[in-house]
Amino acid sequence: MAKLINLLEWANVTYSKPPSLSTLRRWVREGRIYPCPELHGREYMLEPDSIYVDPRKSKMVRKPAHQKPPRKGSLLEKLKHVEQAGTVRR
Repeated sequence: MAKLINLLEWANVTYSKPPSLSTLRRWVREGRIYPCPELHGREYMLEPDSIYVDPRKSKMVRKPAHQKPPRKGSLLEKLKHVEQAGTVRR
């Protein structure tokens, strides 16, 4: 395991013009730094190779709340589709 460093040291290594300490702490609370820093006493400690993850550039896509079953197809295909969607309407 690598030696842990605090937020300011990590920011100085990672950025040419590091963000403020309050911004770094907000990023930690919002889960924007991976792997997640650990709170040791009053300061956050993290691995030197940690990275900033921008949530806007994430490839996660929300699934629609409800998917309509297919209009064509056999009864078995329709039932499989409903099981994949989760809940069954009654």
